[in-house]
Amino acid sequence: MLSLLSLKFTSSNAAQESIEYSGIKTVEIRHLSVTLGDKTVLDNIDLTLNRGEFTVLLGPNGTGKSTLLKALTGEINTQGEFALFGQRRDSWSAPLLAKHLGVLPQSSSLSFNFMAKEVIELGGIGLTMSNRQLEDVVAKYMCETDVEHLRFRSYPTLSGGEKQRVHLARVLTQLEQSDHNKILLLDEPTSALDIHHQHTTLALARKLANEGATVVAVLHDLNLAAQYADRIVILNQGKIAADDIPAKALKPEIIEAVYHHKVDIIAHPTHGHPVVIAK
Repeated sequence: MLSLLSLKFTSSNAAQESIEYSGIKTVEIRHLSVTLGDKTVLDNIDLTLNRGEFTVLLGPNGTGKSTLLKALTGEINTQGEFALFGQRRDSWSAPLLAKHLGVLPQSSSLSFNFMAKEVIELGGIGLTMSNRQLEDVVAKYMCETDVEHLRFRSYPTLSGGEKQRVHLARVLTQLEQSDHNKILLLDEPTSALDIHHQHTTLALARKLANEGATVVAVLHDLNLAAQYADRIVILNQGKIAADDIPAKALKPEIIEAVYHHKVDIIAHPTHGHPVVIAK
């Protein structure tokens, strides 16, 4: 589980650091392996992530989806090589990483009796902006994540879905000064959300990708992935089983081999993207 403040700025000079990068490939992973205990969770993964692309990671439970996100943040030990914005991952300082890489974990433990708005403001630690500017940024992301009405609520009293949206607003606040070099990692961002907020959250992720961010989300809902993703990467037993646009990644033979369940695939009557129907 990714810790709440694992990517927070660690010094007041954090926002003064910057990177200059105009390439398309924002994340390059080569021969990445992760072993936890005696289990190989990721096995010799090669993957490139691109600017302006919304990639969804799919796969059965325990296949390494969340582990891959943790590898990107440096939270776990890995073998192999990977670079962010053309620089080796191990060359990044924590403050610089926090400026350009934002993570929404599956769940976030926070025992302090903060108001929801104060939790979102944690994303502003280290940003070089006035209090008024920070207020405007926080207000913007409270609106985009539909938590304005929760701003004075005590965080521990919120539902699971409300907490998810509050933390999404916090992470987006954290990335506010990252210019166009922005990576957003979302670990099961819709797991606690109702159908309306599932779609508004993924539509927001889609919007951020359209604006140039590299967005990666772990999902279990194949149909949400098909509707919003540019690209789907399916993991199975620590390896990549498919990596393609939704119409090519979500083939019956691939899904049945990975999930051991027979499906039919039809085209959505309005949007045309694939719809997976379990038999």
